Amino acid sequence: MSRETISQSISIVHPINLSHGKNAEVWDTAGKRYIDFIGGIGVLNLGHCHPAVVDAIREQATRLTHYAFNAAPHMPYIDLMERLTAFIPVSYPVSGMLTNSGAEAAENALKIVRGATGRTAVIAFDGAFHGRTLATLNLNGKVAPYKQKVGVLPGPVYHLPYPSADNGVTCAEALKAMDRLFSVEIDVNDVACFIIEPVQGEGGFLALDTEFAQALRRFCDENNILLIADEIQSGFGRTGQRFAFSRLGIEPDLILLGKSIAGGVPLGAVVGRKALMDNLPKGGLGGTYSGNPIACAAALATLDVMTDEHLQVWGSRQEEAIVRRYQAWRAQHLSPYLGRLTGVGAMRGIELAHADGTPAAKQLTQLLSLARAAGLLLMPSGKSRHIIRLLAPLTIEPAVLEEGLDKLEACLKQLD
Repeated sequence: MSRETISQSISIVHPINLSHGKNAEVWDTAGKRYIDFIGGIGVLNLGHCHPAVVDAIREQATRLTHYAFNAAPHMPYIDLMERLTAFIPVSYPVSGMLTNSGAEAAENALKIVRGATGRTAVIAFDGAFHGRTLATLNLNGKVAPYKQKVGVLPGPVYHLPYPSADNGVTCAEALKAMDRLFSVEIDVNDVACFIIEPVQGEGGFLALDTEFAQALRRFCDENNILLIADEIQSGFGRTGQRFAFSRLGIEPDLILLGKSIAGGVPLGAVVGRKALMDNLPKGGLGGTYSGNPIACAAALATLDVMTDEHLQVWGSRQEEAIVRRYQAWRAQHLSPYLGRLTGVGAMRGIELAHADGTPAAKQLTQLLSLARAAGLLLMPSGKSRHIIRLLAPLTIEPAVLEEGLDKLEACLKQLD
């Protein structure tokens, strides 16, 4: 099947053509079955074609397929925002807006913080990924391939080390770098916001240091700086609870949502303190497709299924299986390239590294191919593309999860 009509600047991890899927399994056009540990890169926490989501899409498509909310409001948007703001576990009044994607949520958040603070500078973190649009590229803590050949990006944006037990950067080191930043690079009074992932996705499933998160929250409060939590990949149950920031003991001012918000239908949101969300003039926020009725219906069905009880059971079950198998592999010395287990909850990464700790990127590329041949789809992450990110649907059947881990074990044994 020719792909000549598709831009060659799009990178393809797995050169197959998918036909259909059900929960944590997909089939290609040749009829081959795969266990899906990618989940649409974190979009399918409820799996492929969840019946509740499919039914909601089908029913809404017979009533209203689209209307631009800023032209005339519709009930799916209104109903979803009421449910969504109640789903956000913070103590303050929440409002928000729907977007087409997580990147668009990040772009709108930048507008919101500029309007609220009158400042323009943003502090992001090494290894961050916040989107592929022009402004979000500058937030990303990685040049290749996202910023190459693009030219001057919107700013000003500065980056700090991301402190995590998963990458060896300590809270003290990150705070020292922050002190240097404000001593040498920029006046703290020019900073509008910090933007941070409670668990980095593209960066390698690195869980943010709790002490640093709380110190950052205090610093922002003391200096009238806003704190944005990017929960696009870590949210909606990926870590076993609604959102990953809760484990840090902080409340961000704005929260970016996307990926698993609507069971695979394109949708995102930026939500947060009502006073912030309301600060721009009328017409300052909006969009033609933002909050499409079908996407809203899918998101409402998603929230129906994502009860706290379900999220805890799903997250604990998947975490237990991954940790148990990883520890067994380490005890067995399964592979000389088996490195650290990163992340938290069901948002886990497995590092491939050489004996001296340097990234084993070549072996990860080999692993992707071996696993695909064995019927398992994996996704790389990390600065050197040396960390497997495990993003199986939270709803994966236990037997299918174990089968997928069996396939991964067999492939790890074959690395050379």
